[in-house]
This record gives sequence, structure tokens and C-alpha cells, in this order.
Amino acid sequence: MDYQITLFASSTPLSAGHLAMLERFLEECGILVTAPPEWLEPHKAAFLLVAETLTITQMKALRRHLKEGRIDVFCTPVRDKSYGLFMADMDSTIVTSETLDELAAEAGIKDKIAEITARAMRGELDFHAALKERVGLLTGLDEDALTRTFETTEISKGAAELLKALKKSGTRCVLVSGGFTYFTSKIAGQLGFDAHHGNILDIENGQLTGTVSAPILDKDSKLAFLRQYVQELGIDMGDSIALGDGANDLPMLSKAGLGIGYRPKPLLADNLLNCLFYADLSVLWYLL
Repeated sequence: MDYQITLFASSTPLSAGHLAMLERFLEECGILVTAPPEWLEPHKAAFLLVAETLTITQMKALRRHLKEGRIDVFCTPVRDKSYGLFMADMDSTIVTSETLDELAAEAGIKDKIAEITARAMRGELDFHAALKERVGLLTGLDEDALTRTFETTEISKGAAELLKALKKSGTRCVLVSGGFTYFTSKIAGQLGFDAHHGNILDIENGQLTGTVSAPILDKDSKLAFLRQYVQELGIDMGDSIALGDGANDLPMLSKAGLGIGYRPKPLLADNLLNCLFYADLSVLWYLL
């Protein structure tokens, strides 16, 4: 099987020098280049073909070489068909913020909750316990705070363009989040996701009760949804793409045919071959 190594530019234009450095790096690693570099778009994206995949150690070394120029690098199997399934996390991935943290701002306790969120996303805390603790701190918050939070939520740059390209290629798109269905439903509708899944906030008499309806959607649930949709679509796991940023995305990203860490937390960067550190999400359409 051939593999494709793709470079994506962000703020610094991609140059022939970057491609020459890549070829030297591969030669030093003893990796056979089977076809010379080709431009996907001048100074924006280019690729070359190799006979074997990079290891995570080699990829980390290559990232270090490209860090100064803010160039992203991917190593993916060469494909001759579209992906059948795209599954994405929402918070800090499809949207720029952690919606629970922004909801906490409405209660005046964003810093307190954001610290717990950050630790959970780094994999330092149990997700269930961290979610229950954060939601508990919002007990009594007015339901209208959800609307105000959504109105200030921003879509990540390039997400709309990526979804448009995926839909055009016939890929089924699913939004799956440890966040809340109030937000996943609106973001999914706005961008054209085919389905969405999240946790349900309990609300009584127009106020948050401080609890979440069972069962809690967590990292295992995300992986279960990935497997469920692969089976429903009658495709191989290799025909799936998954996108996420935090520790609770890792099982899903590790099992997908192409798992992508977007602005990844360290745990993801240490374990995933393909991560998007600098460029916006629109560049991923080059992989389609």
C-alpha cells in the first residue's frame, strides 16, 4: 500500500524548500519515496507518495522540523474513493469554545469551571465526575442562559467549508459531543450534519437543576457511535474519519480509518499520527 504525506500551509506559504526538507528527512529515515512531490494548490498544499507509513516517533520529529513555518503534516493511506463517514467532536473542534465554560460565564464562575474542563480534556480527571461537578455548579441558572451562550458561540474557521465538501462527496456527517444537545442540535442544523448526539441538561421551571440525564455520553459512547454508524452504513472502519481535540476523543480517533487531532491536547498529539495544529479545517478537503 502506498501512503501520501501531505503538507498544509497556514500563515507561512509552503515552498519548494519545505518539500526538499521533507525529501531529505524521508531519505534519512530510509523511507522510499515512490513519486515526486505534487502541488495540490501552489504555496498552500502539496504531497508526495511513500512506500510505508511514518511511525509516531518519525512524525513528531517531522513536526519539529516544520514547526517554525507553522506547516502541518499528515501521513494517510492512498485512497481511490470517498470516505463514507465523518464524525466530529463539537467543543474546541467544530466550535471555537467549550460551551459549558461559556455557559458558566453566565453564572459568573467561568474560571472555576474552565479549570476543571481543561484538566478533563487533558485526561487528568474522570470525565463523568468532572461533568457532574461542573453541571452541579450551575444549579439554578436561568434557562435563557443557554440561548445567550449559543448566540456568542463561534464556528471554527474552515468548518463550514469542510462540511460542504464532505456532503458534496456523499459522506455521512455526525456531530458527537460530551457537551449538550441544546448546542449540538443547533450547530448540526447550522452546518448540515446528518445527525448529532450529546448529553441532556435537566431543566425544571425554567432553571437548570444541576444534573444531566443518564446515560452520560463519554469517550466510550463516542467510540460506540462510530462503530454503530460504520455498521449502519455498511462500510469498513477504514472508510471513516473522526475529528476531535481532547482526551475523551482518543478512543474514537484511534479506531477511525483517519483520526485527526484538531488543535490537540498533548495526549492526542502524543498518540495520533495526524494532527492539525496551525491550518484551518478547510484544508482537510484536500484529503478527500
